[in-house]
Amino acid sequence: MLELIRIFIQVVESGSFSKAGAVLNMAPSSIARNIDNLEKQLNVMLFRRSTRQLLLTEEGHFFLDGAGKLLDDADHLVQTMNQQNDDPRGVLRVSVFESFGGQCVCPLLPEFLLRYPKVKLEIELDNRLVDMNTENVDLAIRIGRPSDSSLHARRLMENHTLLCAAPAYFECHGLPESPEAIRYHNCLLLSHDRQRHYWFFHRDRQHLKIPVQGNLTSKGGTPLLAAALGGAGLLLLSSWMLTESLNQNQLQICLPEWEVSQHEEGSGEIYIVYRGSKYPKPVIRAFIDFIIEKIEMLATSYKACHADAMVNE
Repeated sequence: MLELIRIFIQVVESGSFSKAGAVLNMAPSSIARNIDNLEKQLNVMLFRRSTRQLLLTEEGHFFLDGAGKLLDDADHLVQTMNQQNDDPRGVLRVSVFESFGGQCVCPLLPEFLLRYPKVKLEIELDNRLVDMNTENVDLAIRIGRPSDSSLHARRLMENHTLLCAAPAYFECHGLPESPEAIRYHNCLLLSHDRQRHYWFFHRDRQHLKIPVQGNLTSKGGTPLLAAALGGAGLLLLSSWMLTESLNQNQLQICLPEWEVSQHEEGSGEIYIVYRGSKYPKPVIRAFIDFIIEKIEMLATSYKACHADAMVNE
């Protein structure tokens, strides 16, 4: 029955017996006989057939909805049985956006490689959004859940952002007392390929869109953080990137009573994204589980640190 279901799904995806046969290396007549056998076992007609087209019946649509899940579950069971004693191994290609990769992921890699010595890891730190359907990448870590329904995503952590600057900057230019005052300060800006930049402030039911400008723009946060530490301007960055500087009093949070973000809908969340089956091969599953375990620990420490920083403001 499972093999007949696989053939049925391939026919639906291909749109014809001949195209499905080419994919499965079977004769179109053999494909047709297998579909006939499936229909006899189910006692329903799955396709309306003509010389020009092949259309699913209402029963065919109903069967298709459950058939995919049935095959996934069967594949997962077989894979689990086959891999019980199989260590993660092979090449794993990972893409991570630059600042998060350098600050949060790269320090974890030696422990991962020590835990899984049969894995060869290739990592790319790049703010470019890779196309996982066309590029040779197994996993990607990015802000925001992917809109592509063919990709699977696991949440890593909230991407909370903080507004801050070096104490030396505030000594020279003053501490902003309201969001409206931000427009008169030099702001260090993340590039969003827009002509104008805005920061969004939220408090209770208040929602403010403040235009900002500055003399430094970057696609990644590292140059902006370095400039802020040198007293060059106001900085709005993810909290995980600011923890060390805040702990050492190199940066000071301003307007702590407001939530501030780069986007009107908020700062989003960070996801680890992979393609293919929702039951990934062992090396992918091992990396996902490892990163989630470690990032949860980091996220807890970030929350504690920033709670202390807010109290001290």
